[in-house]
Amino acid sequence: MRIKLGLIMAIVLLVLASLPINIHAANYGWGFKKGTDHQPPKVGKYEGILEEYGGYYLDKSGAKEIYLTFDNGYEQGYTSKFLDVLNDKKVPTTFFVTGHFVDKNEDLIRRMVNEGHIVGNHTYHHPDLTTVSKDRMKKELNSLQEAVATISDQKTMQYLRPPKGTFSPQSIQMASELGYIHVFWSLAFVDWNIDSQKGWKQAHQQVMNQIHPGAIILLHTVSKDNAEALEYLIDDLRKQGYVFKSLDHLVMKDMIPKSIFGM
Repeated sequence: MRIKLGLIMAIVLLVLASLPINIHAANYGWGFKKGTDHQPPKVGKYEGILEEYGGYYLDKSGAKEIYLTFDNGYEQGYTSKFLDVLNDKKVPTTFFVTGHFVDKNEDLIRRMVNEGHIVGNHTYHHPDLTTVSKDRMKKELNSLQEAVATISDQKTMQYLRPPKGTFSPQSIQMASELGYIHVFWSLAFVDWNIDSQKGWKQAHQQVMNQIHPGAIILLHTVSKDNAEALEYLIDDLRKQGYVFKSLDHLVMKDMIPKSIFGM
């Protein structure tokens, strides 16, 4: 009996050993515990995942440099106003766009590029990247990049914001192998509901309450409140000593000796 039981167990172990095991099975939705007194948020175990597999949510240098980013899934008529303010205030930013936005708003894409902003990849069809194969991910990212390259002077992309902030260690690693850097955020609020806008002062206060050195700020361009608050945000943040930088600057800081940046 013992011999039979041992044989059965050995067979089971051999079968299990032959099965493909996904060590990156856990999927997550980006989120954090907001900081207090203008300190960065706490992201828990996500910190270690980004350190191991690559990605940003914050400039950890402690410098009073901040990074404006926008998500553009569709157009609500306000993006031109955002661009007007950014151009007037000389603030660089990154617009993470989908295929739908590119197809419907070619002029806005060209304007973003011509005015010195970065167009980031938010995928073409907005799928959950934790559920797709590497080939599907590649098609999503390449299709969006090609759509932007066809209508503007920006021919390549390197920054990716995953749809809905959903990620896994495996999805970050696959994107990295395809040449992309995941960019999450350290400051955001509920601003995407176009039927629940509460006035620009509330949007302004949300950012001012949460601001911290190194913040990557996520705003949605469908928000009327954000469009009206932006110029006041830029002016008031500058009064507090903050400087607006591009994501390229953030990545370069990690690649170049800190002494060059005066740190």
